[in-house]
Amino acid sequence: MGRKWNNIKEKKASKDANTSKVYAKFGVEIYVAAKKGEPDPESNRALKVVLERAKTYNVPKAIIDRALEKAKGSADENYEELRYEGFGPSGSMIIVDALTNNVNRTAPAVRSVFSKNGGNMGVSGSVAYMFDATAIIGLEGKSVDEVIEVLLEADVDVRDVLEEDEAVIVYAEPDQFHAVQEALKNAGVDEFTVAELTMLPQTYVTLPEDTQAQFEKLIDSLEDLEDVQQVYHNVEFEE
Repeated sequence: MGRKWNNIKEKKASKDANTSKVYAKFGVEIYVAAKKGEPDPESNRALKVVLERAKTYNVPKAIIDRALEKAKGSADENYEELRYEGFGPSGSMIIVDALTNNVNRTAPAVRSVFSKNGGNMGVSGSVAYMFDATAIIGLEGKSVDEVIEVLLEADVDVRDVLEEDEAVIVYAEPDQFHAVQEALKNAGVDEFTVAELTMLPQTYVTLPEDTQAQFEKLIDSLEDLEDVQQVYHNVEFEE
């Protein structure tokens, strides 16, 4: 079970090393979420999720405020939410979520990265059925038993609560994201090490040694694309 958090942690570490790109992507994501409803996280649940995620990546307040102000103003950039599915080296599976204001730019760019790095694009639904949408919330300072007790008292259903790498990780259905956070906040938790809505694979694969570097380059190249917000895969990296 620990492999779930390990892959999320690996992803966070990679993003932490590319802060300017991460901040720019969050700026777009915050703007799009704010434009879907009111630019107020208390009445806009989608926006609240993005802002909670942004906290765990230490996105500066100035960037958040700029995106919210843009959403409140007359700016009306139209972004589409797109999902691409494909296969990497040795049959690995990959999901790419994008926000774009130019579909004609995004699709060819994603396809090109796949083809140049030993992968290929699949049709819609060819990969996603092997993944489960999941809320992952991590915290420190409480034990597994304490977290379970808090969630039971708040009548919040979750899939699992585990101790992984000195943190407690809660796995839940996406629609329980806010309920889990609110229950923990009411119990005195004021900071989360991770707060993600992600796609977790139902099974993991370990790549042959001779394709690992190629796969990592494929994932890095996809995440570097301007329009790509999230990349999910089913590869378990060696620790």
